[in-house]
This record gives sequence, C-alpha cells and structure tokens, in this order.
Amino acid sequence: EYIDASLRLMPHGGHFLEMGKTDLRDPAQIATDHPDVTYQAYNLYQASPDRIQEMLADLGALFHDGTLRPLPTTAWDIRQAPDAFRFLSQARHTGKIVLTVPPATPFDPDGTVLVTGGTGTLGSLLARHLVTRHGARHLLLTSRSGLQAEGADQLRQELTDLGADVTVSACDTADADQLAALLASVPDAHPLTAVVHTAGILQDATLPNLTPDHLDAVLRPKADAAWNLHQQTQHLDLSAFVLYSSAAGTLGNPGQANYAAANTFLDALAQHRHTHGLPASSLSWGLWEQASTMSSHLDSTDHARINRTGITPLATDDALALFDQTLTSAQAHLVAARLDPTVLKSNPLLSRLNQRAARRTAHTAAQGQSSTLVERLAALPAEQQHSVLLDTVRTHIAEVLGHTSPAAVQDQQAFKEMGLDSLTAVELRNKLSATTGTRLPTTLIFDHPTPTALATYLQTHIPTTEDAASLSVLDELGRLEKALATAATDKQQQEQITTRLNDLVRRWNRTHQASEESRDDDLNSATDEELFEAFDNNFA
Repeated sequence: EYIDASLRLMPHGGHFLEMGKTDLRDPAQIATDHPDVTYQAYNLYQASPDRIQEMLADLGALFHDGTLRPLPTTAWDIRQAPDAFRFLSQARHTGKIVLTVPPATPFDPDGTVLVTGGTGTLGSLLARHLVTRHGARHLLLTSRSGLQAEGADQLRQELTDLGADVTVSACDTADADQLAALLASVPDAHPLTAVVHTAGILQDATLPNLTPDHLDAVLRPKADAAWNLHQQTQHLDLSAFVLYSSAAGTLGNPGQANYAAANTFLDALAQHRHTHGLPASSLSWGLWEQASTMSSHLDSTDHARINRTGITPLATDDALALFDQTLTSAQAHLVAARLDPTVLKSNPLLSRLNQRAARRTAHTAAQGQSSTLVERLAALPAEQQHSVLLDTVRTHIAEVLGHTSPAAVQDQQAFKEMGLDSLTAVELRNKLSATTGTRLPTTLIFDHPTPTALATYLQTHIPTTEDAASLSVLDELGRLEKALATAATDKQQQEQITTRLNDLVRRWNRTHQASEESRDDDLNSATDEELFEAFDNNFA
C-alpha cells in the first residue's frame, strides 16, 4: 500500500527507484498503470566501486555549488534521548536526528569568554563569578562605552588581581561589522569558547503609546545583538551560549510589550540553536535584589506591585547559583525567579506552582492512580465503565503519540494504522498498568489492536470493588506510616500514639474474628437445601 501511495504522488510521471525487497513490481505494469513513470528496482552492490566513486564525486560537486542541499538535522540533548526516540518512532522528523553531548565544563580556562554588557551591574557580577567559581582566565567584556563606563577600569583591575586576563572593549554588538571586528581580535591562543549576552535596556510605554523608536531602542541591543552573536559564532566550537532574558517575556509586565517581545526572541533563539545542535540557554530572570541601571528607577510602589504577583527579588548569591544550574540543564529556556508561595494563589498564571504534591514513590503514585480509577468504576454500571475505560485508553494513546487531544484517536482504528510501534506500545502498556493497578501482558496492544477492544479487555481484568476498598484502606495506612516516620514527638506523645495504635489493632482483630465466627456459625446452622443453594449461587 505504501508503494501505491508513493506512485500516486507522481501523476505527471517521473523515475521510481525501489531499493526495497518485499514488494517488487513489474516495470511494464507500472508503466501501464502510471503513464510516464519508469520503475527500477536495484541493489546497492550492483554498482562497481569505481562507479560509486564517480557518483559520489558528482554529488559532492552538486552540494558544493548549492544545487543540492543536505537534509536538515534536528538535535536533542542526550539527556532527552527518550523524547528524541519517541519523536523518531512517530516519523515526525525530516532528515536526521542527532544526539548532542554537553561539554564536561562550560568554561574552558584556556578559552575566551565574551560577556556583552560586561561592565554593567549584572555583567560585572557575572564576570566575577566566572573567574572565582568557574576558573575563567580570559574574559572579553563589552559595552557601548567600554573602559569609559563607570567602574570599568576598577572591575578590570579587580579581575586581574584574581588571576584573569581581562579585555574591556567598546562595541555595539547590534552592529554586525563592529562585532565582526571584535571577534577577529580574539587571539588564536585563546579562542572564543563561550558567550554570555547580558546587554539590554528599557524604554517602557503602554501599548497604545508604543512607537517605532520605543521598539528599536529595546530590540536593538537585546534581539539584534543576540542574532548577530548567533550568526557570527555558529561555526565555532562553543561550550556555552547563554542569553540573559526576562520573565517579562514569559509572564508579561505592564508597559513592557517591547521588552517582552525582545526577550521572547531570545527564548526562541535558544530553542532554534538547540534544534540545530548548538549550545544555548535562555535564562528568563525575575527581579534581582541588586539594583541595576534597568531597575534602579523602581520605587517602593513598583516593588510592592511586583511582589503582589508572587515574584520577589532574587539575592545575588541565589541568582548566580541559578545561573550555574542553567549550565547543567538540558532545557533551552528556563525561568529563574524567587516565588512567594503566600501570594502565588492570587496570580492566575502562577497559582498552580503553589500546589505542592507529597513526595511519592513510583509504586505509591501508581497505587493512587489505580485506586482512583477503580473507585470510579465501582460506582458505575457496566456500560458506563466501558466508556470511562475507553476514554482512559484514548487519553494515554494521545499522550504516547504526541497528539494534543484524545479526540484525534478513533475508537475502532487499529493501533498499527495510528503509528503505534513496539516502543510506544510498551509505553502505552506501562501507562495503563499504572492507571489500572493491574499487571498487563507484554502483548496487550497486539492482542487487542483497537481502543475499543483494549477497553473491553481492561473491563474484565481491572480490580474488583472489594479490591478498591482494600486499596483505599492501604492508601490511608501508607499515609499514616509516612506521617509516623516523619513525626517529631516527645515521650508523652509517643505513648499516646502507641496506645491508640494498639487499640486500633485490637478492635480490628475483634471485628475480623467476629466476622469469621459469624461465617462459621452460618455454615454450621445451615440446612442441606441452604448449602446447595449457596453452592449453586457461588460456583455454578
């Protein structure tokens, strides 16, 4: 069927080269059914080594002059390998998928680290951190004023005293020519190995009052400079490319539409570089405690407004620690902010971050999921049980196939037609096992090849109502056990707790023993007819 589908893509003729072996066709029949299409099945080994060399030489020339272009590559950090293989298994890619390995150290002491905005407040704090924490020994600090910037000479001297070789240059990195000249000045003995872009300015205005000048003033040093840095360093073997973004791009901020747009561009650029196998981290900062040229204008009213969003100022040490964590993350974009949990609930964007879940093991998490589903099913008639299970199956299928909604999954469509392969079949089986609390067979998806058939199977193999009640009690006992393990109690409280627990055990034993004795008495006093009736009802 795939061969036929491919042939239908050639309504105006063409050459069909078949290297497969499982569905070979008759060239004459193909010519009859598909006019102007020539069909040729071939083996790679049919061409001689000399002929292969000729073909490769011809291809090389075509790539060199731009007639042909290599297939695109999509890169994934090796720490995201499961996501990459899922993406591959779903055939969502074009070209090649590449796994990248992060560098052992982000800042090579023999390489040069470029810091834009390096004489500003955040840039100078970072420069000190790079030298004292990461052992950077060659720094190139840029700003539009260079050594004329306030405190620049003192900063250079301080870093030199710490053992670093520091160059402070005046450079407008938004100007491609100035940046090219700057990069050309980096000595070959200490090549550029890392870039940190901290530069940026503010020029706030409400949306109706934004002008092209407002946009240019903010986008130029932030977005234009970042793009220049990307274009002029993408051929270099960089170990780090860090962009100082802002939470304004993620969460928004009144009067800063231009600033939000500039920072969102940085976030997107980091993702773009990741996709192409280039290092990048966009760090969207919340407000720092340390006042800078961009935040020094904020008064007590401004700080109170920001605090009401649930985001409070970051101490410098905490901010630099978050910077270090960014370097070890596989994510291209991270938000670094200090949150106030007492205020978060009033922020519709951040309120869910305040919902702390109790730490659970994989077992207890699965047990909680399964008991919830079983309890729901226990209260429903059989027809509705099947409907709930079908929705559960479709939801999990959508998750493993990367669909945005279960609506994309048809009840009667075969799993094979959906694109479910052995990898995603195992993932689906594991998800359903955790949700239902049932150990499911490895051949589950192949034995029950549609969502409807799978839901029908699950309906007959999930735990019973009695099991649900047992799971609920066991869940409560698990929570009690955890509470006892972490409770800080004095001797008197320990005695009280011990007494209560012993009392519960005695009452449980008395109830259980009474129930057993009651069943024994019923059997001893039952007539022959009652015994045969019970046997028929339970075992026939």
